[in-house]
Amino acid sequence: MRRIVLASTNRGKIEEIKAILAPMGWEITSLNAYPGFPEIEEHGATFEENAVHKARFTASFTGEIAMADDSGLEVDYLSGAPGVFSARFAGEPANDTANNNKLLNLLEGVPYEKRTARFRCVIAVATPEGKILTTEGKCEGYILTEPRGTGGFGYDPLFYYPECQKTFAEVAPGDKNRVSHRARALAKIKEALVNFV
Repeated sequence: MRRIVLASTNRGKIEEIKAILAPMGWEITSLNAYPGFPEIEEHGATFEENAVHKARFTASFTGEIAMADDSGLEVDYLSGAPGVFSARFAGEPANDTANNNKLLNLLEGVPYEKRTARFRCVIAVATPEGKILTTEGKCEGYILTEPRGTGGFGYDPLFYYPECQKTFAEVAPGDKNRVSHRARALAKIKEALVNFV
C-alpha cells in the first residue's frame, strides 16, 4: 500500500484531508507519527512557496511521499490580508478566537457587500527524490459581523458561503469536504497523483 505523510499536526485539517483522500486507498499518516520532527518555518510570500517548502522538507526528513498545504483567508477590504499570515494573524501563539476577533475589529462598520473574501488553498506533493506537484483551490464568500456555528476550525465561523447559505462552521463536514477550497485543491491532486508516482 502506498503511504503519504501529511505535513501537518492540525487535527481538523488532517481529518478533513484523510476523509477526502480515503477513496484512493493509500495509507495516510501525519507528522504526529514522527516524534521529534523539527518545526518547519514558513517564510514564503505565497501559499505555493510555503506548501512546496513544507512538502519538500517532510519528504526529505521522512523518506516518504509528502503532502503539504498552505491555505488561508484573503479579505478584499484588507487588500488580501490575512493571507499567508492567516494562522498567526493575531500573533503567537496561534489562536483561532484571537484571529477571528482581530478580523472582526478590522472590519467593524464595513458593509456586507464590501466584506467579500475567499479561502485559498495550495497543495504540494513531494517525493524524496525531489519531484513536485502543486494544485490550487479557492472558495468565495463573505465575512459576517459575528461568528455562527460550532463546527470547523480557523475562520470557519465567520466565513459565509452563499451557495450553502451557511458559514463553514454550520456546514456538515461531509458537505464542506465537497465544496471547500481544500476539497477543490485535493480533487485536482487526486487526479494528478495517478500519473505522478
